[in-house]
Order: sequence, then C-alpha cells, then structure tokens
Amino acid sequence: MEYSRIRANFERHGFTTQLFSTKEAVCSYLADILQNRTIGFGGSETLRELGLFEVLQEKNVVIWHNKIPGLAVRKLASCADIYITSANAVSETGEIVNIDGTGNRVAMTAFGPQFCYCVIGKNKIAANVSDAYSRCKNVAAPLNARRVGAKTPCAVKGDKCYDCNSPSRICRIISIIERVPLGMKCEIIFVDQELGF
Repeated sequence: MEYSRIRANFERHGFTTQLFSTKEAVCSYLADILQNRTIGFGGSETLRELGLFEVLQEKNVVIWHNKIPGLAVRKLASCADIYITSANAVSETGEIVNIDGTGNRVAMTAFGPQFCYCVIGKNKIAANVSDAYSRCKNVAAPLNARRVGAKTPCAVKGDKCYDCNSPSRICRIISIIERVPLGMKCEIIFVDQELGF
C-alpha cells in the first residue's frame, strides 16, 4: 500500500493524517492525546476491534450507543467536542465515503465536533470515489446489516446490495466528504491492518 501518496492526497484536502502499523499503536496514540475530554463514538466495528472504548474511558467520558443502545445516546454523543469513528471506505484520491441508517455518524463527520478522528484499516481503501461507493454498498453494508440483525436481502444473501425497500434497510444516507468541513479539524488515522467492515 502506497500510504505516502494517499496521505498526501488527504492532506491536500485539509486533513491531518497518521499511519500506524498496529491497532495497539493507535490506541496508545489516542490515549496519550485524549484525556479529560468528552468523546462521542460512531457506530463502528473498527472501534470495537480496537478496544478503543475501554482504553479511552479510563481518562475520558466516552459516549457510544454500541455500549448503551438507543437514540438518546446517539443524540448525547452528538454534543461531544471530540468524535471518533471509522468509514465504510476512503479513496486513494482523498475522500471519505459513508453510508448510514440513522444519520448520526455522517452528521457528526460533517458538522458539530471540534475534532473528528477517522480510523481506517487498509481493507477500506479504494482506488477512487466510485470504487469507494461500491465498497460501501456491496461489502460494508451487507456485513453491517447482518451484524445488526437486519432482514434485508443483502444481509440474508450476504453478497451485494439489492437496492431494497426493506423497513430494516440501513443504506439511507450517503455522504462523500471531499474536504474537511469548515470549522472542524479532522484526522485520518491509517492502520496497516484489516479492521472492521
């Protein structure tokens, strides 16, 4: 993976970037720089695999609906100064692509927190925005739908998006972030490991 070129493309778009070889190094980095803060977490298998909630809650208030389910917790997380999440895909050309069901995660990566951290495993990097979008729909969404117990065609068959109209459809909001939103700072943390969906 040619991280130097990918990082340069994101940095040209206003993001700061970090690169770590292991998930343990990511946890150590974030634990060092984030203390005595209120931190919101987006729904993310990547963050669960990192064990980041447990690490950061030692010295911070961390709000995550994966630990305490419900809309109220999602709304509370939206008040945090720091937001940490992952993405369904990023492009080598420097864009973040996400698909969301309730909109809390895409909203917080676009507006609200002072600082947003986005942790990206190497499996989520696509060549361009079109490939990143395809990865969101045909890789991440079916796996996430199955994870949350949705009864959608993609969750049942597990192979691709069927553009369904199921009541439990999780592909409801699509965001493409081309540049860091005004008034926000955003750091992309690349991890040279496969993480999440």
